[in-house]
Amino acid sequence: MPRSILRGLSPLPPAALAFLLVGGALWLLDRRGPWSHHVWLAGLVLTGAPVAWRTLRGMLRGEFAADVVAMLAIVGAVLLDQPLAGLVVVLMQTGGEALDAYAVARASDAVEALEADAPRTAHRLVDGRVQDIAAEVIAAGDVLLVRPGELVPADGVVIDGSSHVDTSRLTGEPVPRRVGAGASLQSGFVNQEGALQMRALRRSQDSQYAQIVELVRRAQGSKSPLQRTADRWAVWFTPLTLLVCAAAWWVSRDWSRVLAVLVVATPCPLILAAPVAIIGGINRAARRSIIVRSGAALEGLARVNMPVFDKTGTLTIGQPRVTHVQVSEGADTLLVLSRVAAVEQGSGHLLARVLVREAETRGAPLRVAADLVETPGRGVQGVVDGITVAVGALPYVREQFAAHHDVLARLDALDDGADGLRAWAGMSDGAVARIEFADTLREDLAPMFRELAQLGFAPALLLSGDKAVNVQAIAREVGIAEAEGDLTAEDKVRRVAALEAAGHRVLMVGDGTNDAPALSTATVGVALAGHGGGVVAEAADVVLLIDDPTRIAEAVRIGRHALGIARQSIFVGLGLSLVGMLFAAAGMLHPVAGALVQEAIDVAVILNALRAARAPGSAGA
Repeated sequence: MPRSILRGLSPLPPAALAFLLVGGALWLLDRRGPWSHHVWLAGLVLTGAPVAWRTLRGMLRGEFAADVVAMLAIVGAVLLDQPLAGLVVVLMQTGGEALDAYAVARASDAVEALEADAPRTAHRLVDGRVQDIAAEVIAAGDVLLVRPGELVPADGVVIDGSSHVDTSRLTGEPVPRRVGAGASLQSGFVNQEGALQMRALRRSQDSQYAQIVELVRRAQGSKSPLQRTADRWAVWFTPLTLLVCAAAWWVSRDWSRVLAVLVVATPCPLILAAPVAIIGGINRAARRSIIVRSGAALEGLARVNMPVFDKTGTLTIGQPRVTHVQVSEGADTLLVLSRVAAVEQGSGHLLARVLVREAETRGAPLRVAADLVETPGRGVQGVVDGITVAVGALPYVREQFAAHHDVLARLDALDDGADGLRAWAGMSDGAVARIEFADTLREDLAPMFRELAQLGFAPALLLSGDKAVNVQAIAREVGIAEAEGDLTAEDKVRRVAALEAAGHRVLMVGDGTNDAPALSTATVGVALAGHGGGVVAEAADVVLLIDDPTRIAEAVRIGRHALGIARQSIFVGLGLSLVGMLFAAAGMLHPVAGALVQEAIDVAVILNALRAARAPGSAGA
């Protein structure tokens, strides 16, 4: 059994059961002897005292939960010397708590995961020499070396070198960003190609990444926990129980009747029904590759009504695709793509693979380039069938053909000044091209939005760190009316918090590190593990192991089904308990008999709650 689960289990249920069994064995051996009574009494005091004390402390803090009646029954059993009845109550109470603990045993610490993923070391340049230092000792003004494949250790600005940096952890942008002298860098970016020299603008502890860690910490600390279903029902059931107890005392002046009422009224349907149903729902979700981290998360799934989505890796798959190829007048598109693919075959850049795949898809013949020269972060040049070809950023292509005025003129003609991800190509025979890219939209979004609408959700909201123009374009494609781009992690948190404050119960879906604070702030945060991995999965309440957004609606249905069965079991169980209370108040049930009646009710409640592990109408799994 995993250690996390072992930590969540209490020794009280097995201890109470052991005292019950040992006392029962002694009673069978000598029914008139005192030993069984002594064992039960000792067990009641040893196992009941922690339960009663914990409940009392909660009451002093203003916490009114379902275990108040159980505490009164335990105390009453001790005072009236009815240890067997009291010990049964302890077993039911602690057993229900153990089930609840089991349901939340996989809860994780997102803050620790984020901190573990933060930059740890840096290379400081002093008098031309490299010093390896801890990231936390970086000071503003330090000159740092960032090698290919390394994390940027602090926020700063590039002073020498050029490269592409992966910004997806912080911005959500799927395509690496080209940086050169003067470009800004943030802690948590990943340098992909050439070495960079940067000047730190602030300490590592004050970086954007550190702010994300702090945002998650604050979000988790301030997030209002969902009130347990059992505790909401206890608000009226506990006063009703006390009223019946008062009536029993007023009619009979017999404290044993009061104890019998308390024993029968011990809200085991509250204590047991909800955890059993919730665990069943969690297990059913797990069989569908939906990991629900806690009972509160499953109850939250049943109540969310406002979907909020990240863009990259959530509505899109986080992989660029060619959307348009514009060539100069008179140039042949397939021939241009063939030459571009020839030189890009020798490049390791992400877009190079996309361009080669586009040429293959269109049926352009793949040629072999000679004299390949790549400038990391800028572009690549080679010779294809005697024609010099340069592909990369517009300034790079212009530099390679600075003496070819016809090429420069045609590049100028194709440059419309629009934003977006683009590659440019120039060729010594005068042909030029502008190649436009966009993120790839998922193909399975329509069923997801249709199912969410059928479940009564409000219209979706799209929040992204990507450029606003890209976000708006994706929103139009998928039919989302409200979308916002250029958002920081803190912006997303503020937006989600505002929705929660307005009365919405937010279902936030994301996959990147920059989504982690918003996932922690929402009523329920859902992570797509296939993209985001460790950090975002740790911050989420629900993790989809299969890269299938339609599982989101399925998770909601599982949550609603489980919560509905929990409520049904509670209603029936409390109804039967109320009938038993009336019999006890009339003197027709001894405390021990009342405990047995309550046991029978518990069995019925548990059997009904177990249906939550099955799909509606199914007979099996």
